[in-house]
Amino acid sequence: MCFIGLCSLSLNITINIMFQLYSKGSNRCARFLETWKRIADFLEGTATIGMVEVGEVQMATSFAERKPTGQFFFRNGLPSLVALPSGCQTSDCLMRFEGDLSVDAVTDWFATSVIGLPRILYYSKESLVKVIFFSKTGERAAPFVRQAAKHYWAHASFGFVLWREEDFSFWWNSFEIESAPAVVFVKDPGLRPVVFHGSLNNSVLLDLMENNNQHELPQLRSVTSRKLGCDARGYSQAGNHVTSWYCVIVAGRLSPELNKMREVSILNFNSLCQTLRRVQELQSGGGDLSIDKEQSSSMVMALKSKRLTFAWLDGEAQEKYCSFYLQSETSYDTCGPRRDVTDEPKLFLVRYKRNETEADIEAEKTQKNKWNALLNEDVDPASQLVARYNGSSEIPEIIKWISQTISDGDTRDLPFYRTKTPDLVPEDSEPMWSRGAQSVLSKSIGVKHSFRRIISRISDHVGDPRIGPMLLLGALMSFGTIWLSRSQQKPHTQPGQQNESAEEDEAVKRRRERSRNARKKDKPPSMTDSEPKDAYQMPMSDSDSE
Repeated sequence: MCFIGLCSLSLNITINIMFQLYSKGSNRCARFLETWKRIADFLEGTATIGMVEVGEVQMATSFAERKPTGQFFFRNGLPSLVALPSGCQTSDCLMRFEGDLSVDAVTDWFATSVIGLPRILYYSKESLVKVIFFSKTGERAAPFVRQAAKHYWAHASFGFVLWREEDFSFWWNSFEIESAPAVVFVKDPGLRPVVFHGSLNNSVLLDLMENNNQHELPQLRSVTSRKLGCDARGYSQAGNHVTSWYCVIVAGRLSPELNKMREVSILNFNSLCQTLRRVQELQSGGGDLSIDKEQSSSMVMALKSKRLTFAWLDGEAQEKYCSFYLQSETSYDTCGPRRDVTDEPKLFLVRYKRNETEADIEAEKTQKNKWNALLNEDVDPASQLVARYNGSSEIPEIIKWISQTISDGDTRDLPFYRTKTPDLVPEDSEPMWSRGAQSVLSKSIGVKHSFRRIISRISDHVGDPRIGPMLLLGALMSFGTIWLSRSQQKPHTQPGQQNESAEEDEAVKRRRERSRNARKKDKPPSMTDSEPKDAYQMPMSDSDSE
């Protein structure tokens, strides 16, 4: 079943649709036109927008409400906004907007109630890229912004700021914001934020998010470990054919000390990238690579072949994982809850290696010995060797140490030792508004929608002119029934029935008399006994006459 007029227009009901019903001769509709254009811009990419003039009777009646008398009407007048969620094919799921006809109210209603997108949260985490929107009007986030927040929840946190001229100096010194509207991407500490001035639409925002949803120095998390190649259960970024690869990790609690170490690591990474570019230039030009080989040839080649990755680890959130690699007496300064005022971030390197020959031998043993199979179930397929850095924070020293460690790992015959690595704790499972709460929200919205429909139908019936005479007729009928029941005479009894009732009354009287006589018969004599029949009052003599 489809709506009248929708079939002829061949609209796809599998997408979200919103219509405005208007009248050409209405001043209110004319004033609302500019607001409607802004609403259409905000809903770009999330809904299909349309307008229906009430002169198109067949189409207009499809979205109008109907009174009990059969008349079509618009409850709040014109313009009237009607939404059809994706999958809606009957009038039962049609949703009408009944609030204030403003950009903020309409877009918030459509994004929250119709599509089920989350509101932008006003807090963020250090581990995520911060996306800050500056607005002059203080309106809520547009639906396409909320859709981006839902899609990039694992990489970025979103927030809105109301722009005020008196705060210009603060925002300029912080993010170099000149005016609103604008959006800022705040990444790693020490790096300049990415600023975009001007109005946004869906395509521009998606391009910005694709280019700026990651830190320059990525965080080692449960959702990024495989992609970064810092997982003994996976492979390197170079591919499955590579048997050995390396991961340089900065671990510590969220603190100024960790931010400083992250800045150093970013500088190391940038320095390596510059060195790699110099190597490529020399290779393309046929130059001598002796200078680069002397400085950091092993590290540069590992970075070029994608066998080297840089990352940072939240030591407080990933206490077990951090302590597994930094097993020492001072690891509590880096891993776990804060125990002191100062924190000490650590830099370490992990070499991962897969031995295909030994893996084949162990596979044969597993087939022969079930006991060994049980023991090897909890062992990671790649071996791990950890090297901790204890030198200064000078960039040349760190580069030299990394290069020497990689060289030793590639050339020396190191033991092949495998163990079970603790799992990374998911910092933030899929948010409540993105998974569980969305289903709860949709159910609650459905209940609210049904409840409002019931109330509106009751109000429609109350306003029906036929309801008064019907209530009056019902009242007259009830009063007539009561009067008839009270005015009816009692039924006459037959003579035989009268005799039976008289005999029953006499029997009751006799029983009462017998019980009364039995109580008086056994009374003991006393001064209060009844006076005998032959008793008389003895006269008293007069003392004065004697």
